[in-house]
Amino acid sequence: MILVDGLPSAVIPADDRGLAYGDGVFRTLVMRNGVAELWSLHYAKLVADCRALGIEPPRDADLQRDLAQIAGKVPDCALRITVTRGSGGRGYAIATGPVTRRMVAASPLPDYPQSWSVHGVVARYCETRLAVQPRLAGIKHLNRLENVLARAEWTDPQIAEGVLLDTDGNVIEGTRSNLFLVEGPDLVTPDLTRCGVAGVTRDRVIEAAAKQVVSCRIERISVARLEAAQEIFLVNSLIGVWPVSALGGRRWTGLAMAARVRKWLDDRSS
Repeated sequence: MILVDGLPSAVIPADDRGLAYGDGVFRTLVMRNGVAELWSLHYAKLVADCRALGIEPPRDADLQRDLAQIAGKVPDCALRITVTRGSGGRGYAIATGPVTRRMVAASPLPDYPQSWSVHGVVARYCETRLAVQPRLAGIKHLNRLENVLARAEWTDPQIAEGVLLDTDGNVIEGTRSNLFLVEGPDLVTPDLTRCGVAGVTRDRVIEAAAKQVVSCRIERISVARLEAAQEIFLVNSLIGVWPVSALGGRRWTGLAMAARVRKWLDDRSS
């Protein structure tokens, strides 16, 4: 099911700036039993990303009506909310008063093997590098060609995720996930001030760690440092927490912190 500006449709105008230039943002989240999980956090991110690009964000009330329509038809699904600057003429210049366009699409929830959450996943390094662009860092904007090219690098179904580096060789994220490593009692996650996407689940892990009085630092991370970590785990709103069991030349078997973090997130007060 797809809604465009609140109406069932799978069509947008050919002059939509999201289609032409990637001029927009999106969020991905889970709906269960007709309820969009962690809605307030996702909506806040959507608004912040829109404002960072100078796009008028859709009203919460409008999106709530969209979600109610979908809940009535597909109460359990993966939701993607896309917001574009709307239709515009030829050229990069932004026309005066463009009307924001919103799209809400429901897809089946992914059926990942349960073993991936418990015993960990195999990951690989991607050859595609993320360009450094602080102006867009952290934003979940529509230009995701780097992720598309990175994900096209493998077809092995046993490899669950690819790890992306920036052009300076710093570890940034997965193709569809944020990344944490464990050093002693501490958590560390990559600095995303130059590139990468700051996801809702990443924020939740950082906040939950603070509540648990566990240090969680945001720092630049090299490949050598990543592979020296006691644990690595990946997070996003659909996968939850995936420990990494193999990456590069390393194998990990101690996955206690990933299990601990999963319990923090299962507690909705975290």
